[in-house]
Amino acid sequence: MDKKENLKIDALFLGPKSENAKFFKETLLDFVNEHIYWRRDFHPEDESIISIHEQNERDFKETENKIQEVLRELSSKLKTTSMPWHSPRYLGHMNADILMPSIIGYVTAMLYNPNNVAYEASTATSPMELEVGQDFVKLMGFDPAKAWGHICTDGSIANIEGLWYARNICSIPHAVKAVKPELVEGKTDWELSNMKINEILNLADKVKDIWDDVRDHSVRGTGVIPGQLGKWIVPQSKHYSWVKSCDIMGIGLNNVIDIQVNDNFRMDIDVLEKTILELAGQKIPVLGVVGVIGSTEEGAVDEMHKIVALREKLEKEHGISFYIHADAAYGGYTRAIFLDEEYNFMPLKTLKERLHHENILKNDVDWPCESVYSAYKALSEVNSITIDPHKMGYVPYSAGGIVVRDKRMLDAISFFAAYVFEKGSDAPALLGSYIMEGSKAGATAAAVWTAHRVIPLNISGYGRLIGASIEGGHRFYQKLESIYELDIDGTAVRLEALCKPDFNIVDFAFNIKGNTDLEKMNALNKELYDLSSYASGPVLKNDFITSNTSFAHEDYGDAPFVLAGKLGIPKEEWDNVHSLRVMRACILTPYFMFDKVSKDYWHNYVESMRHKLKEILPKYL
Repeated sequence: MDKKENLKIDALFLGPKSENAKFFKETLLDFVNEHIYWRRDFHPEDESIISIHEQNERDFKETENKIQEVLRELSSKLKTTSMPWHSPRYLGHMNADILMPSIIGYVTAMLYNPNNVAYEASTATSPMELEVGQDFVKLMGFDPAKAWGHICTDGSIANIEGLWYARNICSIPHAVKAVKPELVEGKTDWELSNMKINEILNLADKVKDIWDDVRDHSVRGTGVIPGQLGKWIVPQSKHYSWVKSCDIMGIGLNNVIDIQVNDNFRMDIDVLEKTILELAGQKIPVLGVVGVIGSTEEGAVDEMHKIVALREKLEKEHGISFYIHADAAYGGYTRAIFLDEEYNFMPLKTLKERLHHENILKNDVDWPCESVYSAYKALSEVNSITIDPHKMGYVPYSAGGIVVRDKRMLDAISFFAAYVFEKGSDAPALLGSYIMEGSKAGATAAAVWTAHRVIPLNISGYGRLIGASIEGGHRFYQKLESIYELDIDGTAVRLEALCKPDFNIVDFAFNIKGNTDLEKMNALNKELYDLSSYASGPVLKNDFITSNTSFAHEDYGDAPFVLAGKLGIPKEEWDNVHSLRVMRACILTPYFMFDKVSKDYWHNYVESMRHKLKEILPKYL
């Protein structure tokens, strides 16, 4: 499907009501049978070890019965308490129905049990992982001849890898000074800490003959030297894994700086520039800056184009440079919607025309805004990117990913272990040298590889699928905006959204009209969440399942007050409580874009909220 074809979203999933069960079962059974015969066909001259006589023995049958009993218990637990990701009634965590081809690909490969660290244990799936890495390269607009990517366990591991690259690479100039100072003669320590990443990689190319010695004098051998690498800068909307990463990598939590977000919950670039210049005034370097493409709490898209432009400006005017990582774990796959069938990044006008003309988005959904468009375009200019197939790639857990702009970066983090691979051998055999994991499922690579081969990473493939999710999010936002308040037995209950979504997450909150008590409002929303989540009992009893989150002043500054203020909370009350609880709807389902489905489920959702509000309101009046 690399050429423009009509991708039918309904044919990609098992379906909310298992509508595609026949195809799913038959196809899955075909590949299970293939595996069964694969075992039989390996040296067919070998005699069977498990005889029919043994299979008919009582203990054998009892063992089979025990297996069935345990599996029935497992099934009962799963059906009773598992989240119904597949249903449009699920609007909670960042999960949804997963692609049939990826499920079948995962199960099929799982039967062969490949380990994608040891090539001899994954001769089929390690090459698949590297192909997927090149898919990531193409998706992000990097040069296929220079860039590299791979699958990792999840976005947190990918973020750790991103910091691993930045930490090791940025210590190379100081290591070269210690080993071969003539190559950096005339440069001060401050200038060494502010070399451009490309300049550092060019410098590394000059010391390959003494590379082991250089690495011994870099952070790999010396550990983190205070003041040499500097600060790691993230937005307030960062994922919690960044704190873990800086702890694990020895950067130190005191060297992590949070930049406040604006009213759209994007990193404030003016504050970022001011912070970097203040640090420079104290001769404190910046190791790197992280921008988030699809924050996990708000779905916000940081203005990567402005971060890239700021680095260029600071390099030119002040000699300040730093590493840039894009945490696109959630929103990375969305770049597919911007790419034509030849994987060219389309002009904004052309993109919008195609989105509406090809019915990927309805005409009343105006997306993307210029800022979001520019942010996605600028991803091709950053140093590394996290991307999670198990989020917007719609494949099974656990599948994260990372892609780096220059494969020369690999030398800064590589390890070699003789029993896993032989130094100097082909790329698949070297995979374990460049990753965090010691073992990982090749079935994951097969699942992602299968999904990418069925659905191309452009506007006609994943773009169409993700477009349905984006439209669902915007339709949900539009419905929220149109209601304003609900009449619950004569009591008016206000309803407001946090902000217009950059992507497909919509945060919102309820408040009794006239209530100015923020703690009471927070308690109301907490109880509504409890009645709309796993906390209320067996999920099959729930009309809708949503998520929730809290925005505290210590994490977000005064940005959350925008929503609190719209709901009638005075500023002095916000200053007193400094915390806002909201409902969070992650709308990954591709079914909300259909008018009838959208109207029906929205009506059901509103009625569900009315019922819950009737139940709990008396205690708040």
